[in-house]
Amino acid sequence: MTTPAPGPGPAPAHASLDGLAMGDAFGDGWFTRSDELPEKRLAAREPRPAPWEWTDDSAMAFVLFAHLGAHGEVRPDGLAREFAAEYARDPGRKYGPSMHSVLRRIGEGEDWRTVTTEQFGGQGSFGNGAAMRVAPLGAWFGTDLPGAVEQARLSALTTHAHPEAVAGAVAVAVAGALAACGRGQQAPQRAEFLREAASYTPESDVRSRLLVAAHLPAHTSVRHAASVLGSGKQISALDTVPFALWSAAGHLDDLTETLWQTVAGWGDRDTTCAIAGGIVAARTGTAGLPADWRTAREEIPDWSGWEPTGGSGA
Repeated sequence: MTTPAPGPGPAPAHASLDGLAMGDAFGDGWFTRSDELPEKRLAAREPRPAPWEWTDDSAMAFVLFAHLGAHGEVRPDGLAREFAAEYARDPGRKYGPSMHSVLRRIGEGEDWRTVTTEQFGGQGSFGNGAAMRVAPLGAWFGTDLPGAVEQARLSALTTHAHPEAVAGAVAVAVAGALAACGRGQQAPQRAEFLREAASYTPESDVRSRLLVAAHLPAHTSVRHAASVLGSGKQISALDTVPFALWSAAGHLDDLTETLWQTVAGWGDRDTTCAIAGGIVAARTGTAGLPADWRTAREEIPDWSGWEPTGGSGA
């Protein structure tokens, strides 16, 4: 693989990062008190009140995007330190329970390989944290699908050593790359898109469930898909990635509809929306989002390297 020269990522990667952050903030707003009747609000397509703040999904995606801007590739030692530094700067972004320990230890100077492989009795974390941040990386490497696979693998290992977590990250990155490469072309059928993403995903339960998603009938409801595939309630790659890709693959030309459909799966709704939003925005851009959504969402920090002109276009 030829490593791209350092510098700003292509327009689809900027758009993907914007879509990821929007999905994250949009989805997180739906973690509401039971007396607020969120199902009724969702059925009426009534967005949650502003402000919409992004979470660890976006924070880690910003770090990864900035890293690619600086190096043009994933350098795991440096990326692990950068994740830890961002966590130390702002630890209140709803990081998963295991990540508090992982990122603190890396920040204190421990080797990331030791820290990550010790998690969960030596099997490593199989959470969805490696997958939630990686769609822009896939869009960045776009036409180089083997490169996207390898770079996603390297990015995942800095925090998640379990093969299922790595497979989830690879699947999302490939989906982001496929979406970016499909700009200006007719969108593939949902099943076709899912099968192609699965073909690049390592043998794993994530891959198997992607193929299950590809075989769901065209008329399958969001509720049924979430019950079959999972929608992040277990916060694992296995029960998050297949549903998020299924949702994205069904609305590749409509980012707004993607987010409404994805949040209807409930579950880990900030992460499923971040993944689906990052994938679809790599194809569509974010210019079609409602204007009030953009004003509601917390801004993307300048240090990430994201540029509004690169992220909002179609």
